[in-house]
Amino acid sequence: MKYTIAALMLSVGAQFSAMADVLQLKAGAPQQYVVKKGDTLWDISTMYLNTPWRWPELWQWNPQIDDPDLIYPGDVLALQYDAQGNPRLVLKKGVKKLSPRTRVVVQKNTAIPTLPLAMIEPFLRFDQAIGADDLDGKPIVLGSNRNVLRNTQGQLLYVKGNLNPSANYGIYRRGEAYIDPENGDTLAYESRLVGTARVIFGGDIEAGHPAKVEIETVRQEIKTNDVLMPINVDQSFSAQFNMTRPTEAINGSIISSDNQMREFGSTAIVVLNRGRDDNLKEGHILDINKQSPTVIEGKHGPRYVEDANKLEKFITGFREMFGTENDEDSVVWTMPKEKVGELMVFKVYDNISYAMVTRSQQPIRVGDTISAN
Repeated sequence: MKYTIAALMLSVGAQFSAMADVLQLKAGAPQQYVVKKGDTLWDISTMYLNTPWRWPELWQWNPQIDDPDLIYPGDVLALQYDAQGNPRLVLKKGVKKLSPRTRVVVQKNTAIPTLPLAMIEPFLRFDQAIGADDLDGKPIVLGSNRNVLRNTQGQLLYVKGNLNPSANYGIYRRGEAYIDPENGDTLAYESRLVGTARVIFGGDIEAGHPAKVEIETVRQEIKTNDVLMPINVDQSFSAQFNMTRPTEAINGSIISSDNQMREFGSTAIVVLNRGRDDNLKEGHILDINKQSPTVIEGKHGPRYVEDANKLEKFITGFREMFGTENDEDSVVWTMPKEKVGELMVFKVYDNISYAMVTRSQQPIRVGDTISAN
């Protein structure tokens, strides 16, 4: 049988592509693992893969698992290989699960979450960002039945607004503005949950009767003019996310962090200046990139800008402002950005998102960029 050179090249290329596409396991990946309470899907993924977002591929063609997003404490995972040499994780036969596999409301069963639930639950359950227009017309706190500095559980609050007698409310305070570093626009405002309350009397504003609520929880001092927004104490939410890389290029920045620290690492919650309008979705995995420091090559040799003398710094500023490229005394080397970590998006608004840092090779800062190409 004769083959043309082109056909041979295509055949070799196809074989090479198939080999390159074989899922690579992490060195030392366990042959068997018993899922424990407190595990997360991300934790287990990183045991087996250097690219944890490819986790669903480990479950591909696995008839024993009805829903690959739902794994329970007590499940025994066994590592196997298919006919093409691809690794697969399966539930070990003969092992009885400790929890049912049919209930999907996260807070009412024991399915392990994708990310640490204790850290992301407040962000999933309560709004953490709000637009300036969203506050218009919302019920506000007028005062309390006691003129005290610190509000306590059971204390009554009087509210300007007609409240739903059957609803529970979160009490919020507008925090710092989320500013887009690219254009200076205000994207949203931080929404600080300061407490929750239960409606005692719905109010009748037209008749001059304020609503009355009883404080159930207090996180910070509740002040006049704080805003009430309804919540459902029994609401369900998903803590399982489809880990995936975006199919479209996304570039943005980290604009804030929940801990307000100068530097932070893995498990930190951060705010991004990209959201639903940029096709960002819950479960998306993004790279964190840090700008390498600029170097000035002068008559005394290469030095970082921070270490350069005042004249070299002046020249650098002049050249950056006017694009001068013919200075004979120094050369400015603008270094590339390098990947220093990864994060997973877990809550998306129109123009901002919340994400957890899942991996960091060095400290992360506000201003570091995010990308997916």
